[in-house]
Amino acid sequence: MRAVLTRVKSASVTRTGTGEILGAIDKGFLVLLGIHIEDTEKEADKIADKICGLRIFEDENGKMNIRPADAGAEILIVSQFTLWADCRSRRPGFTAAARPDTAIPLYERVVARCREAGFTVATGEFGADMQVTSQNDGPVTIILDTREL
Repeated sequence: MRAVLTRVKSASVTRTGTGEILGAIDKGFLVLLGIHIEDTEKEADKIADKICGLRIFEDENGKMNIRPADAGAEILIVSQFTLWADCRSRRPGFTAAARPDTAIPLYERVVARCREAGFTVATGEFGADMQVTSQNDGPVTIILDTREL
């Protein structure tokens, strides 16, 4: 599983065409989440745990040392199959990205695990054409890959 996690002052995701707001947060994390064809519940649990515990909020000394829960962070998680793009040719291929029958339950598990940890979690809509807006804070952007955690 891969995630691009950005610390934000605010973020939202809307449905393309209608402008309907699907999810929105204030201070916290915008997480673009890509699920690999070989991912299991183990990877979902591992990445959720990392997201919920990553200390990238600044303390009184300006050091990234504060946990998201202690910072009052919220989380917006948006499914992003393109994180598994194979770009060896000029036209990306996505055969490494999990299909919806596998990806949706794992995506929902990550969301549930973050909620169980006490976070307010907003989401996009799996498979929908969406527009993501964020006001990055820092900017701080971290790439997580369960194969490296």
